[in-house]
Amino acid sequence: MHPEAHLLLHHQRSTELRQQATEFTLTPAEPGTGLRTRLGWFLVESGLRILPRHSGHPGRASALPGTA
Repeated sequence: MHPEAHLLLHHQRSTELRQQATEFTLTPAEPGTGLRTRLGWFLVESGLRILPRHSGHPGRASALPGTA
């Protein structure tokens, strides 16, 4: 077999492998639905539930709306 024929087969196989790899890659999820985003919002909501309703300082305004 000639080296050119071997090289041609190599290029053809590498093209096939690249196509299979692109089919196999994970597509990114919609923005805002990733695990990090969901975990982050869960932690924010948990923290807001833990915060006391009143800070104990009558003259001080709360930084979060709805917690004063």
